[in-house]
Amino acid sequence: MPELSRMTIPRSLLLAATLLSATVSSAEGLSPDGWLQRMAVAVQSVNYEGTVIRVQSGKTEALKVARAVSDGVVREKIVAQEGNGLEIIRIGSEVHCILPERKSVLVEEWDEQSTLFSALPSSTVRMGNEYDVAIVREGRVAGRDAVLLAIRSHDRYRYGQRIWLDFETAFPLHTQLIAADGSAIEQVKFADIALNQEVHASSLASSYSTDDFRWFSQPSRHANNAVDIEWSSENLPQGFRAVSAHEETMSESGELVTHILYSDGLANVSVFIATLDDDDTRGPSQMGSSSSFSAVVGDHHITAVGEVPSVTVQQIAASMRRR
Repeated sequence: MPELSRMTIPRSLLLAATLLSATVSSAEGLSPDGWLQRMAVAVQSVNYEGTVIRVQSGKTEALKVARAVSDGVVREKIVAQEGNGLEIIRIGSEVHCILPERKSVLVEEWDEQSTLFSALPSSTVRMGNEYDVAIVREGRVAGRDAVLLAIRSHDRYRYGQRIWLDFETAFPLHTQLIAADGSAIEQVKFADIALNQEVHASSLASSYSTDDFRWFSQPSRHANNAVDIEWSSENLPQGFRAVSAHEETMSESGELVTHILYSDGLANVSVFIATLDDDDTRGPSQMGSSSSFSAVVGDHHITAVGEVPSVTVQQIAASMRRR
């Protein structure tokens, strides 16, 4: 059989093949930092639809997920495939948690963070100091070619991560939060996914008519103006620094609370400082990968919380002092 002539191949296909080849070649030459930079862009810009398996606190759940950006507004939908049929609908800065069994909708304010990915590294991670990052190997996730990045912590104050990135888009297909012993504390993994394809409006809308549901607003913290930091940790783990501080008014009680955010670029710890109350709890608490610790310093109640080992929040909360 004669060899197919190059001239018989449509020019559009030749161009697509050339561009794909250039993209793959460029991706193959990326450093770990380059992959992380591509990932940060992909998480904010890529539309996707698929099925996720999430393992958290020893429980496994399947979720149908969809995300699209239209006119600058992020829309996301997460649907539990077992249990009570929970749906989470995000439109911009507002999230609706729909509980069909209770005929209830809980409305919550939201920031720029994805409802699916909560602890991905930012561009401010100081690799080589608190963490090392390396390309481990290539593989396949959800039927797509992927590259595995390992982020390893240098000490006991932070978790590591393993992130499988889609080779074509750098979108995270599988993420794991890793403890000091190498075990996965929690993970999010796509079983199937469609990337950069049109996501229909029906895939982002609620499956239920909520006209006769009861609507509740989650008590929120209304941030006031940024304030000078009057508090600091006398024993802050290396690498963490204060990145913001402001006063917040708790809408339910009207109480004024100082909120200081510490970060090393990957791990974040929020410290809340309030006037001591007789009913305030003390000591540690754990929920999945999130640790918290409450302490009393003088006449103030200090609570530190974050996706970090318990030793981290305990050390920070117990060492907070007013200057």
